[in-house]
Amino acid sequence: MPLVWSFPDLLEQVQRGDLSWKALRPGVQIHSLYGGAEGDDGPSAALLLYAPGASVPEHTHPGHEYIYVLSGNQADENGVYGAGSLIVNRPGSQHAVRSPAGCVVLILWERPVVFTGR
Repeated sequence: MPLVWSFPDLLEQVQRGDLSWKALRPGVQIHSLYGGAEGDDGPSAALLLYAPGASVPEHTHPGHEYIYVLSGNQADENGVYGAGSLIVNRPGSQHAVRSPAGCVVLILWERPVVFTGR
């Protein structure tokens, strides 16, 4: 049986404060949707909430990473991605992420990332 979520008002839920968040990095909060438990090497899905100016240090992707920008914009060394952008980072790719104005993204990891920067 598949796991199914329905998010007809996802951004409204974020803006209303309906979701529980925990710190991922300074200025970046995470709301886990699936997987991601400590020591779990499998797929996971989450919402990330970036405060203006927040960043995630350089990391490598052992598996695919899919990022859908729901609001604001996110940037890395390859470009700036606004709301509605879908970014696919392939296994073995590496980047650091920042959000000058803040953003909310839906992110899916095939496998946990490996942080290589501070």
